[in-house]
Amino acid sequence: MTVKAMEEKEKRQIAPAVWLRRASAALAGLGLLVSLYLTWVKLANTSAFCGGVGDCESVNASRFSVIGGIPIALLGAGAYAAMLALHFMEGRGQFWRQWSPVGVFGLALFGTLYSAYLTYIELAVLHAVCPYCVVSAIAITLILVISVVRLWRPDTDS
Repeated sequence: MTVKAMEEKEKRQIAPAVWLRRASAALAGLGLLVSLYLTWVKLANTSAFCGGVGDCESVNASRFSVIGGIPIALLGAGAYAAMLALHFMEGRGQFWRQWSPVGVFGLALFGTLYSAYLTYIELAVLHAVCPYCVVSAIAITLILVISVVRLWRPDTDS
């Protein structure tokens, strides 16, 4: 294999890594926006705009929407912000390149498990679904899937 062919192969291997990291960061950005909106709705004691889809009020007013007086959405916003920061720091040296994907995986794993619990609460206990919560649950689950791919396939690591 020539040097030029090896360089071309290396460029093709980098492309999936960049795409996966950007997709994960974009999903974290979406989750952050949704979480910040739900935090504002909770703290401002106002109604969420659901457009006739789901029952945002029942979910947002339930006892399950806070932990120790802190809105769940605010905790979610913190997790999404941390994931965005980890994605940003990944390009800042070997330490971050190695450990940022692990941090994103840990946050996404916990977030996915907690989202599954909250989805169960919505369906089985509250009998109401918040579309924003569904968007957040999908976003965090996709981040988890992407982080598993990134950790499992070292050739996609950027």
